[in-house]
Amino acid sequence: MISRTAPAAFRLLLVLATLLVSTACQREAQRGAALPAPEVEAVAEADGAVSVGPMAPAPPEPPPVATNKKTAAPAVPDWSPVSLQSGLAWLSCDLDYSSHGDGAPVPALDRETLDELMGTCTERGVLRLRYRGRITADFVALVERVTRVADALGIRKRVLDLDSAGGMVEDAIRAGDFIAESRWTIWVREESICHSACVFLLSAGDVRRIAGNVGIHRLIRMSSTATTRAELNAELRLVHGRVRDYLERNGSSVDVADLMMAVPNRSLRMLSDDELLRFGLDGVNPAQDDLDRLRLQRECGDDFVSRRDAFARAFDRQCREDDSELDELNACGLALRGNFGFPDADCPAESPLSEFDLAQAEPASAKEAAGAPKTPQGAPYGEGQAAMQQLQSIPPTQ
Repeated sequence: MISRTAPAAFRLLLVLATLLVSTACQREAQRGAALPAPEVEAVAEADGAVSVGPMAPAPPEPPPVATNKKTAAPAVPDWSPVSLQSGLAWLSCDLDYSSHGDGAPVPALDRETLDELMGTCTERGVLRLRYRGRITADFVALVERVTRVADALGIRKRVLDLDSAGGMVEDAIRAGDFIAESRWTIWVREESICHSACVFLLSAGDVRRIAGNVGIHRLIRMSSTATTRAELNAELRLVHGRVRDYLERNGSSVDVADLMMAVPNRSLRMLSDDELLRFGLDGVNPAQDDLDRLRLQRECGDDFVSRRDAFARAFDRQCREDDSELDELNACGLALRGNFGFPDADCPAESPLSEFDLAQAEPASAKEAAGAPKTPQGAPYGEGQAAMQQLQSIPPTQ
């Protein structure tokens, strides 16, 4: 309270200062009210982002042993019996899911079954693995075994077509680290979802194409021995640290891990298109892009890399704004890339969306039998022909 005995000028200054502070607070409150609220759904999600890993910190890695070999010997593949119980999987040599569906069901994960299913993809050199279900240890086995058979058959272009509500954090990290070393493109189609632990897989892909919903929430700690909030938070901090390390080494923002901790596990916070790009979960993986840039400069030249970068910017600007379905997004990119000289004559396999050139190419054996001419690269894809023709007239973007 202002004293009545204070000088009039002093009382006037105090009144003015009070009014200024009050006005500033009102403006700040108005700014906060104007901010759009994040999209949060109330769900009872059983899959989630569940952690059951041991709480003891991981032991430090031993120092590398000097060797004359350029690379270490590959790990021995594990072909022990495993059944796929957490979801359903299909394999296809075609990327046009609108016309050709999900492909052939995967009935078992043994070497003979996968060899038979994937053998037809050898000539084109591209496959699509569709998976719908939880992220668990049998999903890890599925990805590892399909990758090893693809390596053996020379199938270099791989698409993981996901629809998952989440699962086990530790298994998602195991699968993600394997995917990161195996050159996978990851799709989340329209009508598909990638929630909770599934988001960790997005950070691992070389390229991510998203048309469905991606959501996150707080990690769930199962089989905990904690009896107090402090003990439970200590366990979650350790899991949170492992998640941050994983995201960082795979080129995604660690802010994803922090944001997850702020969303109750019975709710689901949907990530916007802008957030997916900002967090490094959509488009080209920035960590892999740095590695590819150095390699492509050596193999394909600086001009190739410059055109590739210009195409990526134009794709983000022109295709993402107008197309909501994945096949339309792909068709837009296929049409747009011709303006930048792709497929490149000298480096066709490294050109953007080159997996579609392989998937659309008619097998040589079928051409010889029919006497048909060679299918040109960059032929229209799926239901995107109209979009492709419309974009042919777009001038190159510098």
